[in-house]
Amino acid sequence: MKKDGKKQKIVPDTSVLIDGLLSEYISQGKIKKAEIIIPEFVIDELQAQASSGKEIGFLGLQEIQKLRNFKDIKVEIVGRKPTLEEIRLARKGRIDALIRDVAKEYNAILYTRDLVQAEVAKAFGIKVVYIEKEPPKELHLEKFLTPDTMSLHFKENCYVYAKRGKPGNFKLVRASDKPLSKEELEEIIKQIFEFARQEENAWIEIDRNGATVLQVKNMRISIARRPFSNAGEITLVRPIVKLTLDDYKLSDKLKERIMRKAEGIIIAGRPGSGKSTLAASLAEFYLKMGKIVKTMESPRDLQVSKEITQYSALDGDFVKTAEILLLVRPDYTIFDEMRTTRDFNVFSDMRLAGIGMVGVVHASQAIDAIQRFLGRVELGMLSHIVDTVIFVEDGRIKDVYELTLTVKVPTGMTEEDLARPVVEVRSFETGELKYEIYTYGEENVVVPIEAEKKKVSKIHELAKKEIFRHIKNYDSDARINFVGDNKVAIEVEAKAIPKLIGRKGRNIEKLEKKLGLKVEVIPKEKTLKERIPFEIEEKGKNITFFFDPKYEGKQVEFYVNNEHIFSAIVGKKGRVKISKKSEVGKKVLSALVKGEEIKCFG
Repeated sequence: MKKDGKKQKIVPDTSVLIDGLLSEYISQGKIKKAEIIIPEFVIDELQAQASSGKEIGFLGLQEIQKLRNFKDIKVEIVGRKPTLEEIRLARKGRIDALIRDVAKEYNAILYTRDLVQAEVAKAFGIKVVYIEKEPPKELHLEKFLTPDTMSLHFKENCYVYAKRGKPGNFKLVRASDKPLSKEELEEIIKQIFEFARQEENAWIEIDRNGATVLQVKNMRISIARRPFSNAGEITLVRPIVKLTLDDYKLSDKLKERIMRKAEGIIIAGRPGSGKSTLAASLAEFYLKMGKIVKTMESPRDLQVSKEITQYSALDGDFVKTAEILLLVRPDYTIFDEMRTTRDFNVFSDMRLAGIGMVGVVHASQAIDAIQRFLGRVELGMLSHIVDTVIFVEDGRIKDVYELTLTVKVPTGMTEEDLARPVVEVRSFETGELKYEIYTYGEENVVVPIEAEKKKVSKIHELAKKEIFRHIKNYDSDARINFVGDNKVAIEVEAKAIPKLIGRKGRNIEKLEKKLGLKVEVIPKEKTLKERIPFEIEEKGKNITFFFDPKYEGKQVEFYVNNEHIFSAIVGKKGRVKISKKSEVGKKVLSALVKGEEIKCFG
């Protein structure tokens, strides 16, 4: 290259081009005549970043185009393309070394914002200008913020809109007088990146093809560009209130549970309902209790005290973050915004490892948050992982559920052999059973109990009316009680029992077929009449009582310890037969096993 003594030679590295500092210096007159030598390594690096949709790549390429438009400024691309090995070693400083080599070869001044690059260049005797620029005091987009602004929405060729108010009570208003041009939007994006690189309390959380998310102070800024979105867009979201747990006016019972028992808490709610605000309040609450508290977030936007360390996804993977946290051994970890199956698995693993966990999930109702665990964890482990669900709506706690595991016959089923592990979901404050979760066939099912109870109750009332209509002629003051979903006990005067049952039980049999229910007739008075002797045989699937044939067709009552067990009509050959699997059969078997006396009167 032919040297020109009238012009200073400058070799910029990527950090200077990305920040647009050379064009700024030229505009300010700090650089007047210059030959700017750009190594092809730099162009390739910027191109790779831009091809990946990263903002910094676009900004660097735009800076080079801008430099070509200045008078008395010559721009020349020199060197060669980096080899595959050099690209692999870029993170270890290989590209920076190649840029230094170009500066030394052309006896040029190296311009950089990288302190390490500047110090290494000086060690090699290269002339260096290290630019340490003060970050702007305020972002352009902050002028649209008011104390009650929850979020700002910018899109090219559209007006700026602001969501103002508070969770549950906000409105979307126009915040600009005219639509935002593409150039204005690009200028705002450039300033955001410039600010984020220089401001201590700012960082890039996610940088993917067409999408970037930054955390700047207490603001979460999301930038979308083509091809990810159909046009350039910026969304700023920030919390407008910081609450303590006392602000939620929790009951003493709930506060006690959070303080002493709950260690697998899920905070659920719709977007913008105030979930993260409550999570931050819980983090502060545990901190004041003298607990070690950490957070897992992406992006890291919870507003918590400096004593609480906020972790992101290590190498983009929360599994690796969890590995570190298990070594750090916090008492509680706040996992903000659980989305993927991997996130739910991490939450479960950490909880089972003994760490108190608070997870935040999007859900339209409390039970939806629980359902998101189904299929991801074993049903029997669910209540060990999640013991408390707090549903937030409009910034307030609307519902609190507690989960417990039990073995029982699910509601609505009647046979004892249908007992199985059931996760009960109850209202924490009232103890009312809201849902049951159990395996039916090969599927995990979530059954709402409140609706089922109302349905069963209504059916029972109708059945009682129908039964009374049939028996009122025998006893107008009969008592009818359900002793199960499919069994009813009718208490009538003792003298009315034979007529009500009918010859060989035909009347009761007819009533049972009509109602689809098992019917037991018992005397109102528990007066024991004549004691009748019998023999009992347990064989196969049945238990058979043998009476003297003279009692055939007679109504008899069976008792255990003076407690009425069942009524029956003695059949042909003086027999009464019952199934071992029936409810009555199980009571009789239990009495026989315990050696209790079974008596019969009639």
